[in-house]
Amino acid sequence: MSKLKAYLQLTRPANLVTALADILAGVAIAQFTYYSSYIAPGTLLLATLGLYGGGVVMNDVFDADLDAVERPERPIPSGRVSLQSATTMGLLLLVAGIIFAAAYGPLSAYIAALVALGALVYDKWAKHYTVFGPLLMGLCRGGNLLLGMSSVPQALYDWGYLALIPVAYIGAITLISQDEVHGGKRRTLYIAAALYLLVHVVQLVVAFMQGNGLLTVPLVAAHAWMVGRPLLNAINNPIGPNIGKAVKAGVISLIIMNAAWCMAFGNWHLALIVVVLLPISIKLARIFAVT
Repeated sequence: MSKLKAYLQLTRPANLVTALADILAGVAIAQFTYYSSYIAPGTLLLATLGLYGGGVVMNDVFDADLDAVERPERPIPSGRVSLQSATTMGLLLLVAGIIFAAAYGPLSAYIAALVALGALVYDKWAKHYTVFGPLLMGLCRGGNLLLGMSSVPQALYDWGYLALIPVAYIGAITLISQDEVHGGKRRTLYIAAALYLLVHVVQLVVAFMQGNGLLTVPLVAAHAWMVGRPLLNAINNPIGPNIGKAVKAGVISLIIMNAAWCMAFGNWHLALIVVVLLPISIKLARIFAVT
């Protein structure tokens, strides 16, 4: 059982749930209808599990030497999972993600392949750069939203630009996460706050354009509260533990941000399903590390 938990820990289960929320938000934005088929959400949800899981496993593979110093309790440096086993697992998950996406269609496979490539480039090189790292990680998350939109290919032309919003959001989280071990500067946290605000404003504008503004406001407000409190604490005292809590809140509250997208496009059924994912992610976050 402890061996299984070690392998699960590598995949960041709480984060995997947020990736599922990305796909459901993309499906809602695409206005996918379920009356004739359920294949899109099924295969694309499996695809994102492979892509996200593989990406975070490979992150730990490339960070094995650093984690041996800074986080020796993690599965690889602690010896609970060998480096070779973790590498095989990570690559197989990425390939599985592309295969599941291809089961829906070539466009979905193309997006999945780009996300997998982006994850590997980030894990190996980009994360060591202050700007390029957060940007690429944001692009991977934006690609995940596009993967959900690919359920209706035309939606990529109509609404594909909305993938820039998770780019900004995840970019903010990745930016501040660079200081979660040793502490950071308030300037970085203020930049993150500005990017969060941009996300909220765009979501509300789109929601009101779609005629669903009033229904979306509570979800946007809830998301602002979830990310705002720990971020404010980190701004007041930018030490490592506070920044870590801000990062954790930013990741988990992605679920509420995605629920807001569902509501903005009038799909309250999917919004409800996505909201239900939140307590699942929170529960998993108490068992497995998020960052």
